[in-house]
Amino acid sequence: MALQISATNPEQPAVLLDLPWNTPLDQWPEECLVALPRGISRHVVRFASAGPEVVAVKEISERGAVREFGLLRDLHRLGIPAVDPVAVVTGRRSADGEELEPALITRHLKGSLPYRAMFESTMRPSTVKRLMDALAVLLVRLHLAGFAWGDCSLSNVLFRRDAGAYAAYLVDAETGQLQQNLSIGQRDYDIELARVNIAGELMDLEASGALHPSVDPVPFGAAIVRRYADLWHEVTRESVYPVGKRHYIDRRIRRLNDLGFDVAEMQIQRSPQGDTVTFLPKVVDAGHHQRQLLRLTGLDAEENQARRLLNDLESWMAGEDDYAPGDPLGARPEVLAHRWVRDVFRPTVRAVPLELRGEMDTAQIYHEVLEHRWYLSEAAGSDVGLDATIADYLVNVLPHTAASMEPRGTDPADLSP
Repeated sequence: MALQISATNPEQPAVLLDLPWNTPLDQWPEECLVALPRGISRHVVRFASAGPEVVAVKEISERGAVREFGLLRDLHRLGIPAVDPVAVVTGRRSADGEELEPALITRHLKGSLPYRAMFESTMRPSTVKRLMDALAVLLVRLHLAGFAWGDCSLSNVLFRRDAGAYAAYLVDAETGQLQQNLSIGQRDYDIELARVNIAGELMDLEASGALHPSVDPVPFGAAIVRRYADLWHEVTRESVYPVGKRHYIDRRIRRLNDLGFDVAEMQIQRSPQGDTVTFLPKVVDAGHHQRQLLRLTGLDAEENQARRLLNDLESWMAGEDDYAPGDPLGARPEVLAHRWVRDVFRPTVRAVPLELRGEMDTAQIYHEVLEHRWYLSEAAGSDVGLDATIADYLVNVLPHTAASMEPRGTDPADLSP
């Protein structure tokens, strides 16, 4: 059988043909390889240059390669963080005619490292926690999509930090199964395998002297299970929010925040019975909210202020008719953010007289109004709305807050169109 390369892109086979497919992968010459850290694998895996790209090549049976190729394409279609499949290579033969094992090619994820390599270096406790949370997010997203992994380990997960966000990516889908829904037993089995595999790899690193003393293998594996369970419960529990109960949505966001997660995306589906809300969690780096708020709105705020304002912005956007994440016909987040600043943020701030603001900036004023709205709505059992909140805030909160503060000049936000 002649060499055959089945690729996702018709332009890729020409570039891939330059690789030495008539040589076993573990004997490929150094000039075509790229030295990158990789995890433990039951197969021979190498990184190679293919034109302008770096690809990962794994020798595997033809049936296994085709199956994994298809699963990775399905995960990509579902928007699950996983490596991109590039091609399957079959019909390989050595120079003397010996049949060689087929190969699966995936695209190397730029700026990523295997989780195992991350734990071989010295990390701050906050970084370790974010790594753990990012892995929990990946497992939850896989299970929500109906994917039973069956082989989660530190070697099969890539870590990447992108613009302040921490994300984990699936590398090896060989043992996975994609179904309509997973049973509780399937999820429990998958998580137990992850716990055992992760603790085992950490013990291996500990025995070699490569693991930082602050990481204890067994408790770390157990912590992954707990974080997964907490996040799964908060993300999947079904709730219907009646009209006028917006503070219920705020309550869910607060619970995710308390668990250490942020809302990457929120979708609201409307029906006569009420609204159902779907949350997509993410893990972010310190300072992420400040940078994101500044990028979207031009507002400069402290980190906690920015987080609260972004949560409000996300809730407001989800209720807009032209909000459609991933839809090219939907309004861009920057456009919606500008509308929120114009129609919600600035009118709220302007409702607070200058002489009562003291030294508070506009972000702090809006943050306090949102907090007051939350408490009033919880007490009333329904969303009291911004107008009623502002009226009560001016009478019962602001005079006490600004009593010891000197009045200041006009805020630039009040002069903006």
